[in-house]
Parts: sequence; structure tokens; C-alpha cells
Amino acid sequence: MLFKLAWRNLWRQKRRTLLTALALSLALFLSLFMRSMQEGSYENNIDNSARFSTGLLQLQNPEFSESQSIEDLLPGTTDFITPVTAPPLSPHITHHLPRIESFALASASERAKGVMVFGVEPEREESYSGIADKLIAGEFIDADDKQVLVGEGLAQFLSIKVGDELVLYGQGYRGQTAAGLYKVKGIIHFPLAAMDNQLVYMPIKLAQTLYSTGEQVTSWVLHTDSLDRVAEIKSELVQAFGSKVSVRDWQQLSPEMAQQIAMDKAGGVFMMYLLYGVVGFGLFATILMMTLERQREFGVMLATGLLRRKLLGLIAIESGFIALIGVLIGLIITLPVVTYFHYHPIQLTGETAQLMLEMGWEPIIPMMLSFSLVLDQVKIVLGLMFICLLYPLWRAYRIDLVSALKGDSYG
Repeated sequence: MLFKLAWRNLWRQKRRTLLTALALSLALFLSLFMRSMQEGSYENNIDNSARFSTGLLQLQNPEFSESQSIEDLLPGTTDFITPVTAPPLSPHITHHLPRIESFALASASERAKGVMVFGVEPEREESYSGIADKLIAGEFIDADDKQVLVGEGLAQFLSIKVGDELVLYGQGYRGQTAAGLYKVKGIIHFPLAAMDNQLVYMPIKLAQTLYSTGEQVTSWVLHTDSLDRVAEIKSELVQAFGSKVSVRDWQQLSPEMAQQIAMDKAGGVFMMYLLYGVVGFGLFATILMMTLERQREFGVMLATGLLRRKLLGLIAIESGFIALIGVLIGLIITLPVVTYFHYHPIQLTGETAQLMLEMGWEPIIPMMLSFSLVLDQVKIVLGLMFICLLYPLWRAYRIDLVSALKGDSYG
């Protein structure tokens, strides 16, 4: 009975009901569109950065994160990585790549410079990061090559080109000398100057020979099928490998990016709540006026035997209907828009697009299509309605029957 009465009451003031519902739907549209754009951009940037360098997860020797030493290694064998390639983890881990990462002194002619040496499995690295697309001269390396790739900045500093020889000298496993003479097979342009000026790529077998590590590696780089699964998979990896292996996620591997995203997200959330605050004041005023101007009506209902708690229920149901209408309208408008931009991301142009292309990233702003994101915004709208209801309900509960019947009291 209360539901039927509440529904009929709404349409006694159609304009007020629709305007209030549309205000809620507009707030839902703007906040969900903004949050989808933010989260989509974060996910895209994290994925691009991970493929370009660290991966979403890494398996390392527990001491390696602090020491960055060639002494702190993990097995590079198939048996060691079995927990990753077997259920329940295998369906959710799309890539697992062994790497050797260490330092060396590179010299050519009369110049020398400290460099970072990456030993990789070329085919798997190419399928993961598309590193071959960054070649500007020469050819990409093969698994059995005795040649290397160098960054463009490093090649310019050492005045070397494709076919020239490069000497690498450093410290290998257990104090052995790491020294070798290698031909340059290709030159790669990296968008990040720090990497472009000091990076040397070589097949992992060649790196293991250089540093005398045998079948050991400094890390295993892992990538998941979804960013949302990283924390869950990290927990499962910790259980699978135990304390002898350190499992680090992208936030630990790239703390600067994680901090930047956290700060940007905080700003976005602040703007979202500011928007809801503005809408909330309007909603509060509407519900309060809807309550105060119906004092006489409420007085008659109470005088004819309606319990006060049922009166409060009636007001709450009316407000709930308004919120429901606003949410439905908001979702009907928002979901098709977000879905479209999820599959057809916004294309950037001009200098911003050129900058992203130089970094090896697509010049797009993707949208995240997430049920949890939608649910969170709907919860906020319903919570906002509940907060706006508290004072009007209190006023309705304390209504003076005699004054209300006279119709001369808003107090």
C-alpha cells in the first residue's frame, strides 16, 4: 500500500520528480564517465610500462631488490617455473620471461661508459614488448646470436654503428671476470633517455656466458590477463614459491608511477565527491521542501490514524523511487557511451599524440568497462540520497499535528 501511494505521490509534481532524478542521473553520468576514463588510462599506462620494462610481476632472489647484484640469482630452468605454467596460475599468466639484468663497462674506440645489460629470450621478448619495432638500424637478435643491440643514445656516445665491435667488461657470478667482445647487430631507439643512453640487449644464453651464471637468471618477468588479478596472483605465487623467492608487483617495481597514479586518482576522487556534493545540496533542498510543503497533508494522514513510522516509510520510499529513476536514467545514458569508448578509444592528436607514439604507446584514452566501477557509483548515489533524507525524516517525525492541520507551520 505504501509503495503504491508513494509512486502516485511522485507524479503529482512531475516536473520536480523528473528534475531531481535527472540531476542524479547527470551526476552519475559525469562521475562514471570520469572514473572510467581515469581507470582506463591508468590500466593502459601500467600495461604499456610493464611490457616496456618491468612486467606486472617479477620473481627475484630475496636479496636482489636491495643488492642488484649478479650474485643473487634464481634458477632459469623449466622445473623452477612449473608453478607458473601449471593450474591454477597458468590460465591467468599470459607471459613468463627469464631475464639477466646487470651492469658492465662498455667501450669502443677511445670512449667508455657504464651500461645496463639485458639478457633476454628474443622471440618471447618480442611477443611481449614489441621491442623489434623500435629498431632504427640493423636487425633484431636471434636466440643463438653472438651479437648485441644497443640504444641509439649509447651508440652515438660511443660513435659506433651496425657491424662495429663493442667491449663489455664487468664482474660475473662469484667474482669471476665478465668480459667479451661483441658485434653490434642493431640499434634501438628508446623513448626514455635514461634507457636509450645505457641499454645493451643480448640473447640470454650469451648473457649467461658473459656473467658465468650457468642456467640461472636475475628475474622472471610475469604478465597477467587482468590488472585486477595482480594482487590475487601475487598472493598465490608467494604461497607456491615460499620465502626463497621474492614476488614483487608493478607498484614495488615502479614506485614513482604508483605514487603518481595515486596522487592523480586522489584528485579525481576529490572532484567526483565535489560534484556529488553540489548535486547533494540540490537534492537535499528538494526533499526538504517536498516534506515541508506537505505538512497539512501529513497532518491529515496522521489524524486519520497513520502511524508516524509509516509516514517516515512513505517519505523514504518516495525518495527511493526518485533515486532509482535517477540511477536507471543515468545508467541508460552512461553505459552505451562508456561501452562505445571502451571498444573505440578516444584518439589523441597533435603534440600529445606524437609524444605517446615516441614512447611506443598508442595515442589513445581508453575507457575501463567494469561492473565494480558502476556498482561503486550507484552505491554513492544511493548513499547520497540516504544522507539527504536524514534531516527531512527527522522534521517529519517531529511534526506538530495541530499546527500541521492549520497549515501555518514550517517550523
